Amino acid sequence: MSRWSEVAGGDPGMRYAARFADLAATGADVHGEARLCARLVPPGSRVLDAGCGTGRVTIRLTELGYACVGVDLDASMLAEARRAAPDLRWVLADLADLDLPARDFDLVVAAGNVVPLLAPGTEPAAVARLAAHLRPGGLLVAGFGLDAAHLPLSSAPVDLDSYDEWCADAGLLPVERFATWDGAEYAGGPYAVSVHRLAG
Repeated sequence: MSRWSEVAGGDPGMRYAARFADLAATGADVHGEARLCARLVPPGSRVLDAGCGTGRVTIRLTELGYACVGVDLDASMLAEARRAAPDLRWVLADLADLDLPARDFDLVVAAGNVVPLLAPGTEPAAVARLAAHLRPGGLLVAGFGLDAAHLPLSSAPVDLDSYDEWCADAGLLPVERFATWDGAEYAGGPYAVSVHRLAG
């Protein structure tokens, strides 16, 4: 069982979608993840939104001219994504055994604390599967909290050293690390957005 399923409760999709709709209605910027991805690869690139939830990042990147696929393990979240954008491709799957066409994407993004909310022990396999879906030179971008204050958990199950090790084992090389999705420089701290490139 994923950590997400333990903390989210039953059918969280509608609640999650409403939360971001309310934020957007206040004028808050809810597209930082998509904006950073758009800085990293040009329009027309193929993007896999890993742990896409209700589809916010996938939908925004599609609007910006990217060819996107969203994948998530939570059927209630995907139901909201399909309701918002029925013409896009939404895949119900566990990232640790994701089986889409290999080497098909220019960028994989895992926003929203996806990595620490995976099932315990599956994190290395999930990173390896995401790497397997990248074209040579493609980018994996993942942002997640490093302490309980930045996670819906009582403690942080993933640290950057472990994450970097899983990436290295999957053939991914470090490129950049930011403190926020707005691209602020990372100098230590409780949240990090890591960019790794597939060798080759």
